[in-house]
Amino acid sequence: MNTLAQIDIGEKFGSPFGQADGQTLGGLVSIILQSSLAIAGVILLFLLIFGGIGIIAGAGNNNPEQAAKGKQAATAAVIGFIVVFSAYWVVRLIEVITGVDFITAPGL
Repeated sequence: MNTLAQIDIGEKFGSPFGQADGQTLGGLVSIILQSSLAIAGVILLFLLIFGGIGIIAGAGNNNPEQAAKGKQAATAAVIGFIVVFSAYWVVRLIEVITGVDFITAPGL
């Protein structure tokens, strides 16, 4: 008697992955890439806001150290944005060269 039963996770939880007509592993990677780009944008926004608040607060309190920390946070946010943006375009370039869609999942 086999007590271990396999559960079709795609059917059980309504996921398109794992079903016969569902998405493949490439679709899952596309969703992860799209989500990571959106999350990186939100993090960039918050870092720029907090860096700007730090600069303003440091200048208002005549505290150059706090202003420098805010400037450093804003600079790090911009550098991070450049890295993420460059990585996105490298992936798009690889898509053009290979003809494989990484970011746009078919059927989503």
